[in-house]
Parts: sequence; structure tokens; C-alpha cells
Amino acid sequence: MDEVSVRPATPGDVADVRRVARESWHAAYDDVLGAKTVESVVSDWYDLFDLRQSVEREDGVFLVAEREVDDDAGTELLGFGQGVLDDEDAAAQLPRIYVHPDHWGEGVGSAIIDRIETWVAERGAERLRLVVLADNEVGNAFYERRGYRTVGSRESEFAGETVTDYVREKEL
Repeated sequence: MDEVSVRPATPGDVADVRRVARESWHAAYDDVLGAKTVESVVSDWYDLFDLRQSVEREDGVFLVAEREVDDDAGTELLGFGQGVLDDEDAAAQLPRIYVHPDHWGEGVGSAIIDRIETWVAERGAERLRLVVLADNEVGNAFYERRGYRTVGSRESEFAGETVTDYVREKEL
């Protein structure tokens, strides 16, 4: 694979972010939540207006990973992630990180999360905290490899279905 570059997202990236989110969510969650629920969640959580606001937040960082496709075609967005500072305690939040399923296992997620961890640590965060569905095997394996330990669990509702989430965090 060609070299992956990670950069701050721009409002012009939001359509590609939503596309990657849709593909990633379907690959990770269709068997758990069902395709219809996944589509509903992505449509709601990845609304283009809301994504633009997330990209422009001053209390966080929203990054995209991309690679050059060829000299004429430009770049391909492979994944994205967001880190947000939290004034309430010394833990920053990782509200989202997704990589297109065609690129799982290629180091794209690690490149993104490395940059987010560095960014939040440089701004005083002592921990990075996230929430992941307990049934998301790919996500949980990734976080375990990266040193995120489970510190709790909680119940969430997706389109009327109750699921279990793990709360994970890592000391920075």
C-alpha cells in the first residue's frame, strides 16, 4: 500500500467521511444491529451539517487519513477520527474513529489514533476515553492492541434495540 498521510479534516471532506462511516458501520454492525438500523444511525450521526460542525470544533481535532491514488486521480480518504478535550476531568474523548473496511489491518487506524493521542496529550489530557459496542469484534481487538482497557460497561439504545457498550480508556 502507498504511504498513508494523516491531516486535519476540512469541511470539504465531510461527504467522504460520511461514505467511509457508512461502509465501516455496515461492515462492523449489520450482523449485530441489522442493516436498516445501521443506515438510520449513520444518517443521523453523520449528517453533513453536523459533520461540518465537528470538523470546525475548537476543543478538538478531526483527522482524516488518505493516500494518493495516482497522479491524475488525487487522493482517496481511507479513514477518520476525532478527539475532543473534556474540561470535567483529565480524560479526552474519542467520539469516533473509523477506517474503510477495505483497509482494516493496514495501519490506517493506528496512524490516526497516534496523532489524536499526541494532540490531546499535548493539551493536558492524561487519558483518552471511548465507547465501543461490546459486539464490535474488530473495534475491540483494535483498542486492546492499542492498550485501551475496559473500565466499565453501559446499555445503549439503537432504534429501539438495547445493546451493551464498553467504556475503554488508555493512560497517555
